[in-house]
Amino acid sequence: MNPNSSVLNGTVDIVNEGHLNGTVGDSSGTEEGKSFNMMPEVEMCQSVLPCHANHKGGLSAGQLLKWIDIIACLAAEKHAGLPCVTASVDDIQFEETVRVGQIINIKAKVNRAFNTSMEVGIRVVVQDVLTGVLKRVCVAYSTFVAKAAGTQKIRLQPVDCLTTPEDHLEYALASERRRLRLYNEDAFTKLMQDNHLLKGVANGKESSLISTERTRVQSIELVLPPHANHHGNTFGGQIMAWMENAATVAASRLCGTYPTLKSVDMFKFRGPSSVGDRLVFKAIVNNTFQKSLEVGVRVEAYDCEEWTRGKARHINSAFFIYNASSDKAQTQTFPSVKYTSKDGQRRYLAAIVRKRIRLARKHILSSKEEGPLSVPWDKSNQVYLSYNNVAALTVLAGKHGWEVNSSQPKIRVYMNEELDTLSVQVEMHVRVSSSQAFFLLSDLSLRPSWDRHYLSCEEVQVVNEDDKLYHITCPAINKDKPRDFVVLMSRRQPCKEGDSYIIALRSVTVAAVPPNPDYTRSEVMCAGFLISGASSAICKVSYYNQVTSGVLPYIAGNLAGWSKSMEETAASCIEFLENVTDQKICAF
Repeated sequence: MNPNSSVLNGTVDIVNEGHLNGTVGDSSGTEEGKSFNMMPEVEMCQSVLPCHANHKGGLSAGQLLKWIDIIACLAAEKHAGLPCVTASVDDIQFEETVRVGQIINIKAKVNRAFNTSMEVGIRVVVQDVLTGVLKRVCVAYSTFVAKAAGTQKIRLQPVDCLTTPEDHLEYALASERRRLRLYNEDAFTKLMQDNHLLKGVANGKESSLISTERTRVQSIELVLPPHANHHGNTFGGQIMAWMENAATVAASRLCGTYPTLKSVDMFKFRGPSSVGDRLVFKAIVNNTFQKSLEVGVRVEAYDCEEWTRGKARHINSAFFIYNASSDKAQTQTFPSVKYTSKDGQRRYLAAIVRKRIRLARKHILSSKEEGPLSVPWDKSNQVYLSYNNVAALTVLAGKHGWEVNSSQPKIRVYMNEELDTLSVQVEMHVRVSSSQAFFLLSDLSLRPSWDRHYLSCEEVQVVNEDDKLYHITCPAINKDKPRDFVVLMSRRQPCKEGDSYIIALRSVTVAAVPPNPDYTRSEVMCAGFLISGASSAICKVSYYNQVTSGVLPYIAGNLAGWSKSMEETAASCIEFLENVTDQKICAF
């Protein structure tokens, strides 16, 4: 916890009505009087001046973090009726660049109070003065606890005035986010312990790569009275700003240019500091991921006596994610790095695990609305749909940016995120011929025998020797209704030596299989297998899936590290392919 929240100069208002869309947060304190049940918003408006800008004329991320910490603290104290301190700040995703001359509007509100902590949701938008257009800059989530006079913990009163649908939604999501935070901590520990999942991923010792030691930064700050908050401790927003500065320097040393801060992965406040303390900021690039890199920052505090003895207090840590700053950022990649010590290897692997958890959290919590993905099936368009089915899978497999997510003997899992679309690839090495694997996998009626996510798979229509329609049922997840899919399966054998066997799947609408009220009709955008022969008796089977809202529940636990469902399913597939008898291989 960090008693490091304060108020700088600016315009701050308490808004007693309204709501904060799309945010959740966490807070603590006691409520006294009915006014504390009104879920008031706290609102801040700031004109972005040159003194707030970085060298590129945009609002400094450090300055924005100061404002966010101020307003979150004020919202928490409004609910608790007591001084509050920051325990942590969740992921912050920066979506829009703010320029000098524009106006920043920041709103914060306590979404839910638990026993001793509360979540505060913060929403930041920017307004162009000339056009009046509003754009969202970021959403942040802070956890606060009330600061009692002694050591006794304060038990908070609940947020019990939920007047709008948005209030109820935020209240419910706050609980889910809290549960997810705890899950993520356990998942991180579990994934770091499962070395076999990361074996083969940590290839950071190659001599041609850049050493992370080249990016190491150490910077010291003396905490002066202007850096203190209204509790007398170092202002948390100021600490975050200093951390951002150290992280940017480390990232710039690797890139040779100025990258763009895209997000911050969890500020954790472990203890307070005060006026007179020396704060040492240690930053280093932990790993790079083609289009992004992670910088870890650790903050150590010393009072005068500790400084003499060299005994530090670890008071803060966070991880900063940077993207390329060029307009061509989508085509640029960061240089790969290597570690040179055991601690460097730990940081290298931990960055991989954190990226996996961030990816899962982003897509699991996303409320993005999807339009209909299924295309009506008709004899007049069957040739086009079959071609499109195969072409889409071929394009998906050929995308750049696939990154290893986990690795174990005979199985590797890859992820690819392009804009807001997540795709997965499961690579399996199987001791059968590619033709045998092709005929077995293209008969979807056999899939329930090895894939536990398939309850049934019934043939609806045989279109021709290479195309079939199937109706698939899948088990219920998290007490929801079971799901079902209607898909077109299109298969292709190689046209020439060196080509892959292709089995492509996509959702279609068929009048003969209308939606069933006992199932949630779901859709597949692009999925399937590419099979290539390493030899006459060994092949590589690669399964691809462009994740949709209907598919996500079945892989969410695996993405977040709570389960190993994809690896287990892949192992079951390998066992099926290697042990099936020749008599079971029949013509399509």
